[in-house]
Amino acid sequence: MNLVIDIGNSLLKIAVFDNNSVILNHEFNNDFISKVEDLLDEYPITHSIISNVSSINEELNNLLLQRTKLIPFNDSIIIPFKNSYSTKSTLGKDRIALVSAASIEFSNENVLIIDIGSCITYDFKNFNNDYLGGSISPGINMRYMSLNDQTENLPLLSRKNIKNFIGKSTEDSIHSGVINGVVKELNGVIEQYKNEFKEIRIILTGGDSKFLLNSIKNTIFAHSNFLLVGLNFLVEMNKKE
Repeated sequence: MNLVIDIGNSLLKIAVFDNNSVILNHEFNNDFISKVEDLLDEYPITHSIISNVSSINEELNNLLLQRTKLIPFNDSIIIPFKNSYSTKSTLGKDRIALVSAASIEFSNENVLIIDIGSCITYDFKNFNNDYLGGSISPGINMRYMSLNDQTENLPLLSRKNIKNFIGKSTEDSIHSGVINGVVKELNGVIEQYKNEFKEIRIILTGGDSKFLLNSIKNTIFAHSNFLLVGLNFLVEMNKKE
């Protein structure tokens, strides 16, 4: 069995795989070391991998080194796609995992992966499994926080479904600006890719994907654990028995 861990900017996601089947997955933001220890005690886990967009957690790293074969997620990792990114060393591990999942599950298709979390990332790989790149923009919560941080009087709000695009109060105006801005961005970027590549599969994932799912007018494939699936594929490709 494989243990895969995604350490994001706000949450830690963890999953146990038996071959390519998810046995369990969890999300949490604290006390995760004890949870990992419990999983190692409960399941016959042999291999593991960590995707980390923040600083390395040495305690977690050492635990997995001691009790599993930890796959090093570095520049030498074997990936299932051609990486045409001009600054390969700066490409985030989360984005590599997402493109890996798309390259294995949809190898002969053009695929745009949209990950809506702390940031919104767009990653595109073509039908030859050539990763061309993408874009990064602020996520929903980051937009709310920036309005509060960069102004004197605007309050800090949390995401909210809106019924009208015309805000009739300051709070409604903020919600309209943030949510409508994100939705228009998503639909606009998808249309740009569709105009360029015609036949294209759209995959939506990330913590805020469910919140926005019904606001996107394009046909998409929603998969909340797509990154974890990609991490498991990377473990399988890099195992050394």
